[in-house]
Amino acid sequence: MENNKQKMGFIISQKNGEERRALLPQDLDKVKNTNMLVFESGYATSLGHDDSEYINAGAQVVSREEVLKCDILVDVKLDDANYLDKIDDGRILIGWAHATQQIDFTSAVMNGNHTVLAWEEIYEDGRYIFFRNREVAGEAAILHAFRYSKKMPYDAKVGIIGNGQTAKGALRVLHGLGADVDVYPRKFEALFLKKMFDYDVIVDCVMWDTTRTDRLIYKEDLKKFKPGTLIIDVSCNLFLEIETSGPTSIDDPVYEVDGIIHYAVDNTPAMFGHTVTKILSSVFSPYIDQIIENRYSNSLNEAIVIKDGYIIDEGIKLFRESKGHFVRVK
Repeated sequence: MENNKQKMGFIISQKNGEERRALLPQDLDKVKNTNMLVFESGYATSLGHDDSEYINAGAQVVSREEVLKCDILVDVKLDDANYLDKIDDGRILIGWAHATQQIDFTSAVMNGNHTVLAWEEIYEDGRYIFFRNREVAGEAAILHAFRYSKKMPYDAKVGIIGNGQTAKGALRVLHGLGADVDVYPRKFEALFLKKMFDYDVIVDCVMWDTTRTDRLIYKEDLKKFKPGTLIIDVSCNLFLEIETSGPTSIDDPVYEVDGIIHYAVDNTPAMFGHTVTKILSSVFSPYIDQIIENRYSNSLNEAIVIKDGYIIDEGIKLFRESKGHFVRVK
């Protein structure tokens, strides 16, 4: 370790279809401690960047096994990490963690006494730093899923649940393609429950309270929908607001329950790796020196959801307790 600085390793996610990366060579000029950066061989070759670009900027490129020895590991789809049993205890893990829903991941992190800095929790001046990724999630889901409705958007009536950044992206594409769209913010939830059977396509973009025990759509509701109705579940909360919806993959995106088509790909922005990686890299790069030098800003400190194996995020505590799972807290 150089002057108490910690090496930061960048892992290629093993998630199906995942081509997003955390840092591109073009943004290395924003990082002072490039000599503390370690990239897995072939890190951005799928996006047209050779390893030599990282090396020429002062970073290291090594095997996956060597990257896993770093003090800090950055993995875009951290919640799908398949290497937690291969690393030493007490690492700092960075990426999209979704530790509330991903119970197995959270348990493994606790058992390894790791610290998790969750990308989904980093805000500056009240705004989520990766808000454009959320918008792309909505845009990509519409573009990918709509073919399974067997209708063009201009021939469909669509109901969107939620009115945040993901819904904004979905609405942008739907309006651009001529769909007839209604949007239901949280305060219109009761109205949606009355109107939901009128739609050809329902798009779930809601930020669901994971401690709720009720649902928006129950399995018994499916028989009331029009045959072939498409549910595009961008939120991808495992069997929460939509009782019959669980995450699918880019290669196998849909399944049917009682004649209702469910689309629930949980990494839709990955299909547009070039666009989204530019967003992630430009936004994340200014934080890298803070993390390497252990001088975390308030925004970064507030994004730490698990510290040395102990849960410090209240939402994770409440959810796990409500599901009867062991919670280790300080």
